[in-house]
Amino acid sequence: MRKIAVVVTARPSYSRIKTALEAISSHPKLQLQLVVSASALLDRYGNAIDTIQRDGFEVASKVYNVLEGEHPVLMAKTTGLGVIELATVFENLQPDIIVTIADRFETIATAISATYMNIPLAHIQGGEVTGNIDEKVRHSITKLADYHFVASKKAAERVLRLGEVPNSVFITGCPSIDLCCEVEQELELGFDPFLKYGGVGVTVDLSKGYLVVLQHPVTTDYEHSRNHVTETLHAVNDLSLPCLWFWPNTDAGADGTSKGIRSFRECFAPAHIHFFKNMEPTDFLKLLCNSKGIIGNSSVAIRECAFMGVPAVNIGDRQEGRDRGRNIIDVPYERSAIKQAIQQHLHNGECERDEIYGSGSAGKAIADILSSVELRFHKKLPF
Repeated sequence: MRKIAVVVTARPSYSRIKTALEAISSHPKLQLQLVVSASALLDRYGNAIDTIQRDGFEVASKVYNVLEGEHPVLMAKTTGLGVIELATVFENLQPDIIVTIADRFETIATAISATYMNIPLAHIQGGEVTGNIDEKVRHSITKLADYHFVASKKAAERVLRLGEVPNSVFITGCPSIDLCCEVEQELELGFDPFLKYGGVGVTVDLSKGYLVVLQHPVTTDYEHSRNHVTETLHAVNDLSLPCLWFWPNTDAGADGTSKGIRSFRECFAPAHIHFFKNMEPTDFLKLLCNSKGIIGNSSVAIRECAFMGVPAVNIGDRQEGRDRGRNIIDVPYERSAIKQAIQQHLHNGECERDEIYGSGSAGKAIADILSSVELRFHKKLPF
């Protein structure tokens, strides 16, 4: 039985791998070794590990390695700590394959540790393009990885152009789209977000529709993160629509984004906005499905919301270059442009579905490939 170590480093990476975890756990030829690290362990970012354990997954190891703060040097140090701690974990677990997800600094720590320890590495969501440091990280992991589970044909083409051999690249779609399919079986919200998750701010009336906001700092422009989020806060507040706002991730600039939110809350006491740390993946997707749209710069607007036809206002260049569906309106960090785009979506209503990131069977496909693929950690390139 092959031992598959999957490293979950943040709340988004869990939703992007959950169905694959289920498929690996139930596969007769695989043993799941789940490692949870970084911001997935921190209360400030919603303690994703609580959700993981409630979902029935056994955690083989925890890695505390996040140094929080405004400066990019802390991202570099967090990466270094991740390499050190994960090397010990992998030495103890002795996995046959390690799986790393997406494009964050914690993700490359997993890839570096696996590579230097001669353990085959599988990468999920390679070959995509974005407008910040994540793109460098993603492509670097592609060069370290031995197997590539990509979401689309275009992503596969990019991985091949980076020099990877064709029999190492598998177009599986994104496991997060599997969750979207599950959610669409029962679209009714089915829970009270304020009762279940608490949060901060007024309890807004969701019965006539609401907006969702998820805006992260941009690591290559982290000094302006407070100004960026302030523009969005003003735009959303001016519309006086019920809004559910989610806390940013741990990237450099997160302090500025968080301070901007807190300052705005204290100065303006918004009567239509409620703030949350985190939600379980399926609850968050249900919230999106029932909303009038999402605003911010999260990839969930580009990926899951394209599949579900949820209108999205994408702000700034954090997602620049990603394949887009018809649900996206791109705007700069400028409150009047943000407000105008929201109003345009409100007028047009629901968008058409785009399956550019998969159709809902990625988790099982990934598990099946992991169970049968040739074990290798040294690439034999055709040149």
